[in-house]
Amino acid sequence: MIERRTTPRHEVHRTGTIEFAGRTVNCTIRNISPMGAALEVARACSIPHEITLLMADGHLRQHCYVIWRKPTCVGVTFDRLSEPDLGS
Repeated sequence: MIERRTTPRHEVHRTGTIEFAGRTVNCTIRNISPMGAALEVARACSIPHEITLLMADGHLRQHCYVIWRKPTCVGVTFDRLSEPDLGS
């Protein structure tokens, strides 16, 4: 298999929260890089194309776009135009 990622991802297995349209969905951040992450979810089909990922117990927010999906996992790329919001 040809590796297409420009930066390597690091295994983390941490909890996170996906926000969209006033809803929240729990997820597990399986791996992460400066460019994106793989998120494990109960049902990937319920996750829209554009989301906000909350990490570090909600202290870090990152706007993301879903670039691939499997039944229980989505791959996201971070919106490079918006720097992570460290919350309040």
